[in-house]
Amino acid sequence: MEDEVFEHVVSAFGTLVSWVAAGAIMFGGVVPYIPQYRDIRQTQKAEGFSTYVCLVLLVANILRILFRFGRYYEMPLLWQSIIMIGTMLVMLNLCTNVRMATDLSTKRRSFLATDSKDEEVRIPKRLFLDFDWTYFWSWSRFMDYVQCVLAFTLMAAYITYLLLDSALFVETLGFLAVFTEAMLGTPQLYCNYQNKSTEGMR
Repeated sequence: MEDEVFEHVVSAFGTLVSWVAAGAIMFGGVVPYIPQYRDIRQTQKAEGFSTYVCLVLLVANILRILFRFGRYYEMPLLWQSIIMIGTMLVMLNLCTNVRMATDLSTKRRSFLATDSKDEEVRIPKRLFLDFDWTYFWSWSRFMDYVQCVLAFTLMAAYITYLLLDSALFVETLGFLAVFTEAMLGTPQLYCNYQNKSTEGMR
């Protein structure tokens, strides 16, 4: 009787540990971006955070999801990718809104300084569908980032569908997902180098 109770307790504890571990896997990756989000929202300054970090994580996690069609991996890792994609889109939305508000405020101050009060303050719009590589990933609207992500996802999904039977392609897809994520720090490092500061980065 005691052995059965002990086994039941051990089994319940093992299940609890598994659930906690799965939760840590799914949500652990987004935790560092919570203080970053709060900092940008409170200060209304996004210059210290590189949105290319979002690009890297979006690409890496989209490729990882597509990799699962060729090589099965556990469900918590799939949910981790889905949650990370959602988090990066939320970060992009905030950064885009803050950047546009800052540009508008700067433009208004410039107009006031030159006594151009009667003129309408306008900020040139940079759109994804303009296909201007000069402004890649520096667009004026959040919807342009969504369009870019959807275009990349559809293109990558179609290529994966065509080459899914190739073991070489599937392994290459997995490698690209891991390698892209491994380069996560590079955009932020370059941003810090350009700013000559780490201010605004959590």
